[in-house]
Amino acid sequence: MASAADLREELDCSICLSIYTDPVNLRCGHNFCRVCIDRVLDTQEEAGAYTCPDCRAECEERPALQRNITLCNIVGSFLSTRSDQEETGIFCTYCIHSPVPAAKSCLLCEASLCDNHLRVHSKSAEHALCDVTTALGNRKCSVHKKILEYYCTEDAACICVSCCLIGKHRGHQVESLDEAFKKKKEKWRNILQKLTTKRAETEKRVQRLQERRRKDQRKAARVTERVTALFRDIRRQLEDLEKRVLSEISRQEQRVSLSVSDLIQQLEIKKDELSGKMRHIEELCNMSDPVTVLQEPDTGDLCDTEDTERHDIQELICQQVHHCLRPKSH
Repeated sequence: MASAADLREELDCSICLSIYTDPVNLRCGHNFCRVCIDRVLDTQEEAGAYTCPDCRAECEERPALQRNITLCNIVGSFLSTRSDQEETGIFCTYCIHSPVPAAKSCLLCEASLCDNHLRVHSKSAEHALCDVTTALGNRKCSVHKKILEYYCTEDAACICVSCCLIGKHRGHQVESLDEAFKKKKEKWRNILQKLTTKRAETEKRVQRLQERRRKDQRKAARVTERVTALFRDIRRQLEDLEKRVLSEISRQEQRVSLSVSDLIQQLEIKKDELSGKMRHIEELCNMSDPVTVLQEPDTGDLCDTEDTERHDIQELICQQVHHCLRPKSH
């Protein structure tokens, strides 16, 4: 038979190493405190894969936590019934030489008894035994100093037999303490069941919302990836277009520069020609012989010719620049 120590070890959570609190289990069958496993799953959420802390069983989706009702009952029963001295600190009143954990308390004797003294204790009805407690005085009527055996439903008070017969509760509706105790526990069980159901429904809603949040996060990540790729492509196309436009501007600038250079060269030649004509005319103007001057052929109005030529050159330059800078059709 397993000892209490062995049972105690089986009721320890492998994460916090303490006795289970609201135990839940995973699909692999391992149990954990709800708070402990929730904390572990939260840390694994970013990795996108979940593993059992005990067997390392993997699961892509966050596992649903199922409340282990059987284990909850075992833990509750264990916590309510363990009576070792480290937990209760209540010892047998009659074991004066060495402390021995008490097993029961006698309301009449107002004493706690170990298993050995319990066997020799009076079995009469007036010696009412109860679970080990230090508050033995609370189990007796403060007025009549008798054991509380009844429950007054009208005043919601625990009373003794004298309270029923001659006390202020005389004529009231009363029940035995055990009967009232069973009804009260049943009421609390019903309330607990309703709360358990409500909590389970709330837990399902939380899980649905968590799943929806994960789906929204995945959807947002996909949209972000697509938008990022789209703008990356737009930036690349703009950079390529910028390079092409700048290259075309540079090429056109070179063509204009070459055309202007040619025109400058032509004008330099024309300037030299005009300088020669000017020197010749100056020589004629400085001559004193009228016959020689009058015999010089008349070349017409050179200024008008110069203005015409200048206009033609300007027109040619504008045509060259316009041609070079004119956008090309694609």
